[in-house]
Amino acid sequence: MNDFLFERLMEAGDSPAVILGESQVTHRELLNRVSDFREALYGQIPAGSVVSFDGDYSADSVGLFLALLDLQMITVPLSSDSRAHFDEFREIAEVEYLIQIDEQTPRIKRTGTNASSELYQRLRSENAPGLVLFSSGSTGKSKAIVQDLSRLLQKFLKRGKSQRMLIFLQLDHIGGINSLLYTLANGGCLVTPKSRAPMEVARAIESHDVELLPTSPTFLNLLLLSGAVEQHDLSTLRLITYGTEPMQAATLERIREALPEVRLQQTYGLSEVGILRSRSKSSDSLWMQIGGAEFDLKVHGGTLWIRSESAMLGYLNAPAPFDEEGYFDTGDMVEQDGDWIRILGRVSEIINVGGQKVYPAEVETEHLEMPEIADTVVYKIDNPITGAAVAARVRVNEDLSARELKARLLMYCKDRIPSYKIPTRISISDEELFNERFKRMRKPNSTTER
Repeated sequence: MNDFLFERLMEAGDSPAVILGESQVTHRELLNRVSDFREALYGQIPAGSVVSFDGDYSADSVGLFLALLDLQMITVPLSSDSRAHFDEFREIAEVEYLIQIDEQTPRIKRTGTNASSELYQRLRSENAPGLVLFSSGSTGKSKAIVQDLSRLLQKFLKRGKSQRMLIFLQLDHIGGINSLLYTLANGGCLVTPKSRAPMEVARAIESHDVELLPTSPTFLNLLLLSGAVEQHDLSTLRLITYGTEPMQAATLERIREALPEVRLQQTYGLSEVGILRSRSKSSDSLWMQIGGAEFDLKVHGGTLWIRSESAMLGYLNAPAPFDEEGYFDTGDMVEQDGDWIRILGRVSEIINVGGQKVYPAEVETEHLEMPEIADTVVYKIDNPITGAAVAARVRVNEDLSARELKARLLMYCKDRIPSYKIPTRISISDEELFNERFKRMRKPNSTTER
């Protein structure tokens, strides 16, 4: 069922498959690495075992991932971004084997755990490869999501465009998995930057003629602030796709002005249902169409629900979230205009101020128009009178006190947004306002605010 992916690696032959720094591995060489890993693991780990490895994108990590897929393992990939949670995640996932790569040789360690989840039993009974991913936890505790990897692969049977893609989202993110499978299934090339610092990403685009950059709105704001767009030749870039969180209109407008020849496309997907096909109304529009033959959509109470052929089997550490018709509540509030939708924000992040709804992204857009503000995150706090109130944590471009910033922000916003949307608490943070997945953290928990 999954043989088509390896057949396409063979077809692509000596064209580059993975570029990391100055090193380059062809599709043929990658296929050889898959074969070597498969031989090293075969007979050492039974099919259907829960196997974890950690590492960022490289020819070895991609080769190991594909070998585990081919051997019908249940894979728990972890990137260095989530290193602080390795023990927690592996315990939740009931990992049975750990693999470390030492000079292209896998070292195998048995954990002593016997994974008995009913979700795993379903995969084993169907001889299907599995995948365990963890939600970002940006608004709560991370959930362990179990996917049938062969279902995710079916989306790539239909050929697409062969492109050089900068790999931004990691192997333990549904967007990273989607980027990996799409690129390899179409004979494309994965370009890995030395780091995800804006200058390094821009340098990789310039050095390796990258055509496609999939990323998040938060990173695009950082890219603009860094000056990397002006300092590097990004003329090979044809398409930027953005997702994982709501886009601020101010950021979208600035990136469009900075890179006028690049098409901007909003994407939508969740680990629970997969990545949907999408089409933006235009490069400067937040409206998009989403779906595809394998997806059904409905809007209930203003919230988007999705039924997917590639939906997860379930959570390891939470109840099944599907309704009786098989639809998944995404938790995203949307606005509709015919076939077009606009993502307003997560239900859990909406701030209800005395019955008036406030969507953080719209307030953040106003803040980002101010030259004093480099970045901002808006979140809710309790209020004894209105039930909730708006708060903001910001990073500034100049030396300001919180009192002075609040005075300027109030003056700027008073004629632009209703008073109930203006933050009642404003703090200046010396920390980044996003997590390791470049998503804004809407929690009032910073320890370095002033």
